[in-house]
Amino acid sequence: MATPNSSYAAQMHALTPGALGPYLDEFTAELANNGYAQLTISEYAASIAHFGGWLERHRIAVDAIDDQCVEAFAAHRCRCPGGRRQQSVSRKYVRRVASFIGYLRRRGILDPAEDPVRVEPPSVLDEFCVWLLHHRGLSLRTIDRHKRLICKLLPALGTDTTRWGAAMVRDVITAEVKRNKIPNAKCVVSALRMYLRFLVSVGLCRPGLDLAVPTVAHWRLSALPKYLVQADIERIVNSCDLETDTGVRDHAILLLLARLGLRGGDIVNLRFDDIDWRLAELRLRGKSRREVRLPLPQDAGDALLKYLVRVRPPTPVDHVFLCMNAPWRPFATSATVCSIVGFALSRAGIAGPPSKGANLLRHSIATSMLRGGATLDAIGTVLRHRSSETTAHYAKVDIALLREIVQPWPGGASC
Repeated sequence: MATPNSSYAAQMHALTPGALGPYLDEFTAELANNGYAQLTISEYAASIAHFGGWLERHRIAVDAIDDQCVEAFAAHRCRCPGGRRQQSVSRKYVRRVASFIGYLRRRGILDPAEDPVRVEPPSVLDEFCVWLLHHRGLSLRTIDRHKRLICKLLPALGTDTTRWGAAMVRDVITAEVKRNKIPNAKCVVSALRMYLRFLVSVGLCRPGLDLAVPTVAHWRLSALPKYLVQADIERIVNSCDLETDTGVRDHAILLLLARLGLRGGDIVNLRFDDIDWRLAELRLRGKSRREVRLPLPQDAGDALLKYLVRVRPPTPVDHVFLCMNAPWRPFATSATVCSIVGFALSRAGIAGPPSKGANLLRHSIATSMLRGGATLDAIGTVLRHRSSETTAHYAKVDIALLREIVQPWPGGASC
C-alpha cells in the first residue's frame, strides 16, 4: 500500500511539517502497516503537517514537545497557510496529533508522559491478587475485578485491617449492595468475603470476620434458562454477509458459539496454538484455568479456515480473531462477542430475544442437546461445567417430560 509523504501533505495543504517531516513519513508507514485506509492516512498527515508548521513558526524544537504544547496548539487562533481562518483547531486534529506524539514517545524521541499523582493501593492488596492467582486459580480478568471492588470499599473500611469489626463490615457492605443490582452486589460480596479469608490466612484480620459478610438474597438457578429454538439459531448463523470481511469473521464466531457452546471469553482468548487441525480439536482454557479439548465440527472448521485464509489481517498478533478496522488488534473484552451476537439477532429478524449475549447461544445448544436425547453428563462435558447441579438447570426446559412426572394437585384441581 502506498503511503502519503510529507511533501504530499505540504502540497495539498500549503503546510510544511518542518522538523517533523522524517518522523511523519515513518508514522504514516506504520499506519499503513496497521491497516489504516489511504484517506485516513492522508488526514493524519495533514494534521501533523499543520502541527509541524505551527511548531516551526513558534520556534519550538521537537524534543521540547509536551502536553502543554499540544494544548496550546489546540487553542491557537488559526491563521495558518492554506486559507485557514478558525478560532481553534478541531478535536479530531488534536487527537491525530496526540496519536503522533504517542508514536514519538514509543520511539524514544520524546520523554514518556508523566503519570498523574495517584495513591497506590496497599501492598497487601497486591499480595491478595497473587494469592487469587496461585491458590484460587482465578483468571486475570476476575482478579482485576475483585481488586477494583475492594478498592471501592477500602475508603469506608480503612487500611488498618486489625481494627475491622463485624458491625463495620456489615454496615459498609450493606451500604454498597444497596447501590448495585443483584448480579453486581453478589460480586461485591464475593470479593470482600474472599479478601477477608486471605487476611485471616496471613494473620492481618481477626478469624471468622468473613462470616459477618451478609448474603445477597437470590435463589440460585431459580429461573428458566434463556434459549432459542434450533431454527432461530440457524437463522442467526446464516444472517452473516459472506461477501464482506466482517461477515466472514462473524460467521466463524457464531458457528463456534452455536456448535460448541463457547463463552465469549473463549473466543477472545483463542490463539493459533489452540487449534489442532490434524485432530480437528480446539483447546480451551475456561474458568479456574481448566484446560479441555473439544471436537471441531466440520462447518465450524470450514468457516474458521475461510476466515484465516481469506480475511484475517496479516499481522503477527497471536490471537485468532481480530477487529477488522484499523489498527488491527484482538478483541478487548467479551463484550465485543456479545455485540456480534446482538447484531446477528437483529439481522435475522428475531424480535424480543430472551437475551442478546454470547451465553444465549450457549444455553440454546444445551437445550437442543437435551431435547435431542443427550444426557446431562454429556451436556456438562460439552459446556465444561464443574458441577452437575449447573447442568441440571437445563432439565427444567423440557416441559413435556416434566408434565409426565408431575404429581397431581391435592383436591383434583388442575394447576
